[in-house]
Amino acid sequence: MPTILLTISYDGTKYSGWQVQPNGLAVQQVVEDAFEQVLGERVPVRSSGRTDAGVHARAMAASFSTSRELPLRAFVEGANRFLPADIAIQSACIVPEGFKPITMAHAKHYRYTIINSSVRAPLDRLYSWQVREPLDLGAMEEGASRFVGSHDFAAFRASNCVARTTVRRIDSVRITREGARITVDVIGGGFLKNMVRVMVGTLVDIGKGRFTPSDIERLLQEGDRREAGSTAPACGLCLIQVVYPEKFTSLQEGA
Repeated sequence: MPTILLTISYDGTKYSGWQVQPNGLAVQQVVEDAFEQVLGERVPVRSSGRTDAGVHARAMAASFSTSRELPLRAFVEGANRFLPADIAIQSACIVPEGFKPITMAHAKHYRYTIINSSVRAPLDRLYSWQVREPLDLGAMEEGASRFVGSHDFAAFRASNCVARTTVRRIDSVRITREGARITVDVIGGGFLKNMVRVMVGTLVDIGKGRFTPSDIERLLQEGDRREAGSTAPACGLCLIQVVYPEKFTSLQEGA
């Protein structure tokens, strides 16, 4: 039974996140509904991780297994016929049996967008966080560098996060500015619930002068969520890429 690896993009504005929820429409449910139309059977589509309600994805990785033997383009073009305009299958490829998109991922790349302006940006309102106060970008960059490495991120997760361990590896945190637009690119081995959003909220508080860059080290050591910064709004966050070992990435081009 072949296993198909999908790359999926979606605007998460009206969804309750990726994973099927008892209340609210999830991206996973919509994708599985579409593939039921294509395959004539219901198959579970397992992702490389969850995204919160309102979070977007440029390239979510997800896989499923099916007994149907169809050309790869059928998993892209066929499914897209049954998907709404805010969700699309970008590519599909065959991966080895037993492939697990969440455990086999080497790293994930998230991007958070901030509009730092006192004037509203209507066209960006669904995909960014408007911060009206001036931000000290140098201080934010210094604080961001303190996240790099393997640390206990207990202070940077949602209060209802149920992860068994709170140690995570961060490979890089890069902050860039172009006019009023500030982007925070975070690459790491894995993330706790709301982790990137709390990291960004804390960096914004550093930019406002409410924290100092050295407070990041203190927060990592103390692990108290109540002491860290605010949780940045979901709308500014986008999953950019899921990175797999090279033996899988070469396969992803086959769609």
